[in-house]
Amino acid sequence: MKRFISLLMVVAISISMFSGCGSNGDDSSGPVTITIWHDKEEAVANVLSEALAGLAPEINVVLEKKEGLTGALKIVGNDPSSAPDMYFFAHDKIGVYAEMGILEPITSFVSEEMLGSYIGMTLDAATYKEEIYQLPIYYETLLFMYNKNLLSEDEVPKTTEKLYQYMKETSKSGEYGFVEQHSNVYYSVPWIHAFNGRLIDNEGTPLLNSEEIIEALEYHKKFLEFMPGESEYSTVNTLFLEELAHSTINGPWLVPSAREAGIDLGFASMPIVDKTNIPLTPYSGVQGLHVLKVAVDHKHDEIQKVLEAITDPELGIKMAEVSGSAPAISSCYDDERIKNDDMIMAMKETAEAAVPMPNIPEMDVMFVMAGNLLVSVNMKGTDVLEAAETFQKKAIQVIDSMK
Repeated sequence: MKRFISLLMVVAISISMFSGCGSNGDDSSGPVTITIWHDKEEAVANVLSEALAGLAPEINVVLEKKEGLTGALKIVGNDPSSAPDMYFFAHDKIGVYAEMGILEPITSFVSEEMLGSYIGMTLDAATYKEEIYQLPIYYETLLFMYNKNLLSEDEVPKTTEKLYQYMKETSKSGEYGFVEQHSNVYYSVPWIHAFNGRLIDNEGTPLLNSEEIIEALEYHKKFLEFMPGESEYSTVNTLFLEELAHSTINGPWLVPSAREAGIDLGFASMPIVDKTNIPLTPYSGVQGLHVLKVAVDHKHDEIQKVLEAITDPELGIKMAEVSGSAPAISSCYDDERIKNDDMIMAMKETAEAAVPMPNIPEMDVMFVMAGNLLVSVNMKGTDVLEAAETFQKKAIQVIDSMK
């Protein structure tokens, strides 16, 4: 792991492209500038910017959209002249940056009482080795969505066996009862979780040849017979948007396109696997603010005020309205604007069982190896046990080389 982390911290020979981004040289006697890197769409960034505008003139918050944000932080995250003070991003890279030593725990600024207002899952996602490194703003999960013109609410399958039967009855002549990105890790892991499987344990040990994963992949194979051979993002989305697929499992990012296409969109609980009595259980991704250590000594109080400002439930509600994701603060769900949003309420229900995306450094390896496993089994017809053993060994080898 030390070799892996040291590679991440190699400073580029030419760092001039990052000059001007530094934010730790402010005159402490005047207004303080807090620079926040992000990779978000304009509407989301605007909501955050407006929420923090009230801190001026004492604190001037600058949101800077950064292409290649994760790579840039690996290069300049510990450089006071080039690093931002904070960044707005998903929780899944926390382990990498914590091991690099560039992150400051959020508990240095936010009280336990304040953290008590957050949905527990979002704080779990933000925790690495018992330290909380992110103050969550919103989260997202995959959803079971359907076209009400093709599938009535009463017909929505409640279990995977009923889903299978529905697929058999309706999948013909280029039309499908259900489609999914069946060989993509993010979209396939709900089936693995529903069999009590995990790709990796908390200590970073791969679990690709576990009984649970093998059983999940064996069970899932029969569903592929009634789905298109190609399962990439564009194929699945096009089938649903052109009303050739009755239902799908997808993220909130598909919803605007579906509504623009005139689809009467419905959301339902994830089907329950009959054998395990566990619903298909996706990963959850949590977006929020992280603090870099290089900013703490000179800007602790200003960073604290920024973080306190984003604990306002109104920010979470406005973010939900523009992002289509679910607020991280529990009290937001008492607001009628959230209660009346069927997509967000469906996401909240799904998130009650969702598994936070593991934030350990080894997950980068597991996404590659698990993806290869899925392609081998689902697309090439390789025996599940054989493929699982092959990619388990490869995953162990790569992770061992990181240490």
